[in-house]
Amino acid sequence: MDWILSDELSLTVGTVVGWISAGGMIIGGVIPYIPQYRQIKRTHDAEGFSLHVCLALLIANTLRILFWFGKHFEYPLLIQSLIMNVMMFTMIHLCVRVKNKNQLLQARQRIFTAKPTEVVRLLRSKPPRSSHTICDFDPKFFWNWSDFQSYLDCMLVFTILTSLLMYLLIDQSYFVELVGFLAVFTEAMLGTPQLVKNFQHKSTEGMSISMVIMWTCGDIFKTLYFLFREAPLQFWVCGSIQVAVDVLILIQVYVYKQHDEPQRMRPHRGD
Repeated sequence: MDWILSDELSLTVGTVVGWISAGGMIIGGVIPYIPQYRQIKRTHDAEGFSLHVCLALLIANTLRILFWFGKHFEYPLLIQSLIMNVMMFTMIHLCVRVKNKNQLLQARQRIFTAKPTEVVRLLRSKPPRSSHTICDFDPKFFWNWSDFQSYLDCMLVFTILTSLLMYLLIDQSYFVELVGFLAVFTEAMLGTPQLVKNFQHKSTEGMSISMVIMWTCGDIFKTLYFLFREAPLQFWVCGSIQVAVDVLILIQVYVYKQHDEPQRMRPHRGD
């Protein structure tokens, strides 16, 4: 009788732990961005946060959703991808609104798409005025547009094209596995734009340190989850890469803080 009760208890505990882990996977991915969102909203400064982080996550989670149709994995990971895409668009909307509000001069409005009649009218104007809104495909300004709708349009085009490819090649296992690899590898590289931006500025000002700490904790949990739940190989290998990038950003926080403190302590002329 005792062994029956013991088996039932272990089954109950295992079920509860499984549900908690699944819940952590679903909502844990968006939690690190809440401190960054609140910081941007409070300071009205979005310069310290790289929108390419949002691009990496949108691509990664869109590909992961498509990968699910070719090779089913656990539903918590699928739900997490859907919620993460919503969070990334929320971050982009806030950053675009803040940047436009902080712009002192009305510069050329760069967008991803434009009405055909507007494009023709702008092409005929010589030279175009700086206040014109034009369709801009210059790689230098990619993912740096002036309105939120452009980001939605860009991801819509990407989703339609990749969905069409998945529909046509879903029976090809090598293609499905490639999509899965690209999904998790892109997500593993999501911290790289922030890493590069910090290196270029030699500073982590404007970046939420809480966000990076939560990134690291979440990625460690996620990688262990992939291992214990026997997720596809791509998931836990790229999860390990993601943890390594997070650690490098934390090292930047320490190094640049040590570098910036003496300059902040130094008295300025006229003090």
